Amino acid sequence: MAYRPALLYIDSAKYLVGSGGTAPEGYQAMLRLLDPVGGLALVAAVQHAFGLAMAVALYALLIRRGAPRWAATPAAAPVLLDAYQLQLEQTVMPDVLFETMIAAGLVLLLWPRRAASRDAWLIAAGALVLGAAATVREIGITLLVPVMIFAFLTGPGWRRRTARTALAAACFALPVLGYMSGAYYVRGDFGLGSNGPGPEYGRAAAAADCATLAVPASERALCPSPAQVRALGGIDGLLHNPRSPGHTVPVPPGLTRGQLLDRFSLAVFGQQPLRAAASAARDSVRLFALTRDGDPQITSIARWQFQTFYPTYPHRYTMAFFTRLAREHGSGGDLVAAEPAAALLRGYQLGGGYTPGPLYAAGLAAGLLGALSGLVRRRTVTAGTETAAAADTGLATACLLVTLAAVVLLLSSDAFEFSWRYQLPAVVMLPLAGALGVTAVAARVRRAIAAQNATGGTGRRTRPASAASDPRAPAAR
Repeated sequence: MAYRPALLYIDSAKYLVGSGGTAPEGYQAMLRLLDPVGGLALVAAVQHAFGLAMAVALYALLIRRGAPRWAATPAAAPVLLDAYQLQLEQTVMPDVLFETMIAAGLVLLLWPRRAASRDAWLIAAGALVLGAAATVREIGITLLVPVMIFAFLTGPGWRRRTARTALAAACFALPVLGYMSGAYYVRGDFGLGSNGPGPEYGRAAAAADCATLAVPASERALCPSPAQVRALGGIDGLLHNPRSPGHTVPVPPGLTRGQLLDRFSLAVFGQQPLRAAASAARDSVRLFALTRDGDPQITSIARWQFQTFYPTYPHRYTMAFFTRLAREHGSGGDLVAAEPAAALLRGYQLGGGYTPGPLYAAGLAAGLLGALSGLVRRRTVTAGTETAAAADTGLATACLLVTLAAVVLLLSSDAFEFSWRYQLPAVVMLPLAGALGVTAVAARVRRAIAAQNATGGTGRRTRPASAASDPRAPAAR
């Protein structure tokens, strides 16, 4: 109700009109289904419904996995209450669909099975959905690694593990290869998206030590000083500001601009890998900060915050441009930021209405502990040992999948550029990892205490008193 019919962003145009191959078009397929029916207002409504559905699915999964309600509730709450999540649900951008597909894939992979015959089907379905997520945002391709590791760890015996891993890899690759084949047929480009020339240049230029970097004279001007980086607005400015060296440096004959930027980036990564890694690591820990403060070195956080006016962007993305774009896609009338709803949303967001960084850190730590708990094996002689051990291993493997998927996805995004928008999947994945981790560790502790009580602290089963007094009972060995 606050922003009608929906919020538009700089990149919204390429999803509504077409990216020309610079980005995957899985999200555009959803827009083509919804636009003719209800315009941009329906798109926003469906994305809000996705947010509600994710919370319900995550809560249900945790309850089925044995998580206590006090752990399942805060794991599902962020996707409902985080204002940055709500802002992107109202925005015509692919991030919420991407999150929803990740959540759906994880739920399919982790849903408890009573029959072993269902394992392969759920693994195949989960891998298929996660592979399809790469057609919405291409960074989703990195989820192949945790999916294959999870499939390998869930089956007994080397043959079955190998078969499940191959099945998961094939199902993950199926939508990716299908999309790429279609792109080749339509555009002659076998890929998910070109992403523009030299997407690695921003990170490389921001991290480089120009004084010690050995590059040809034609590439020397591509290396900016720290003052230039700050003036341009960090990595985002290096990539998109027209005054960036990446846009202004002359291209030598025989090269394209993309090739020139790639050569410079490879030189930085090859000669100064620790500087590049440290630069990405400094950005990655921003997620765990207590507050969300603006920083000139990263993409402006104001882009993902509610405003008391309908937000536009200077020069090209004006109100007139956005109004024309909305009307072309079935939304009549003006773009509106309605008071007092807009002011209430902004006050909520800036006043702490978001998932605090320490909660993300706690979720990551608990997820890691839960995954490591599967490595701890105790030999006990209590009844039900095999069943308990299988339950422990299942929870630990679930922790490993979610935690590793979160780490791989977030670090891969940070390697190119930090943006609060790119951190949004953490709202779904890290609280889920934390709740699973708490459940796994608590179950391990309970069973260890039960085993200790059953053996009387000796490591051997304590014989009942009646058996000890019976002269016919066999001697304890």
